[in-house]
Amino acid sequence: MKAIAIVPGTKKAFITERPEPTISAPDEVKIKILQVGICGTDREEVAGGRADPPPGSKELVIGHENFGRVTEVGSAVTGVKPGDHAMFTVRRDCEPCICGSHNDMCFKGEYTERGIKGRDGYQVEYAVDKARYLIRIPEEIKHIGVLAEPMSVSEKAINESVRIQCARLPEAKQDTWLQGKKVLVAGLGPIGLLAAFILRLRGADVYGLDIVDEDTLRPTLLTQIGGNYVDGRKVKTENLDDQLGQIDMIFEATGVASLEFELIDALGINGIYVLTGIPAGERPLSIIGAPLLQQVVLKNQIFLGSVNAGIDDFSRGIEELTEAHRKYPDQIAKVITSRVPVDHFEDVFSHHDVNEIKSVIEWEKP
Repeated sequence: MKAIAIVPGTKKAFITERPEPTISAPDEVKIKILQVGICGTDREEVAGGRADPPPGSKELVIGHENFGRVTEVGSAVTGVKPGDHAMFTVRRDCEPCICGSHNDMCFKGEYTERGIKGRDGYQVEYAVDKARYLIRIPEEIKHIGVLAEPMSVSEKAINESVRIQCARLPEAKQDTWLQGKKVLVAGLGPIGLLAAFILRLRGADVYGLDIVDEDTLRPTLLTQIGGNYVDGRKVKTENLDDQLGQIDMIFEATGVASLEFELIDALGINGIYVLTGIPAGERPLSIIGAPLLQQVVLKNQIFLGSVNAGIDDFSRGIEELTEAHRKYPDQIAKVITSRVPVDHFEDVFSHHDVNEIKSVIEWEKP
């Protein structure tokens, strides 16, 4: 079968051949891959950045934002059947692992990730994996099912932030803490924009920060769902709190190290700042550290890093993806800005339009 692979450390992706996988255990599921989303990690890998091939191989099949149709299930599998739409999660725990369904919180750091670290990914025609890593996608949202993985990343970061705030603030309740809270989403790429959908569904007052014109697609979608756009070219970072007032939460999705530090100044009293962007490069930064650290202490602030997601976050993410489809059907559908046939996959990596949000390589139409 066809697959898209790289040789880690080189700057080229290519079509290669892999044996079609078969079910070899009663708890396995086989799916026909229909679509695979492209994110910053994929672009970094194809540009020669961080990526690890499986042991004994020089090549890595890329792709982790998968969506497909079940074609076969093992004898012990319940809950899904051939014909259902589904996806596999990304991270695989090390053995033995105490994290269970929370393998995104691995203590040892010896995990693997399909399409990223030590395990082939989903840019293939067919994939087989354990049923415990499978999430069924409702038929109602099969046209946006490929958004389930990035949605889970935003979901985990928000869920952890809410749990932490509810554990330490006397009046906070998980079901309602975000209602009326002012949240700054920095970076309106797929992760940040999907976070904005989740936050608006939960009643937050959302401000999205980016450096694109306000009439382009990302700010337009944000304002159409009730958010507010802030052009970072027109407002200095140190003035954000003066302009917006108390900011209860910052959701960072830029991966720009200098901005990540600058945003600390905008966080309000008892606020929480969750970072999902992963900066690249080795250029040193110069910051005036004392005032920032004074603020962290004197304002009871929390900083949280969040990566990947567990099964519970995937499941909740699909629930909120469904809710977003019902409440904002046009807007959530427009997050997918291009679907490229697999034979033209290179176009995804060679072109990057200002209105691009989520590009998808299509192996077969859903």
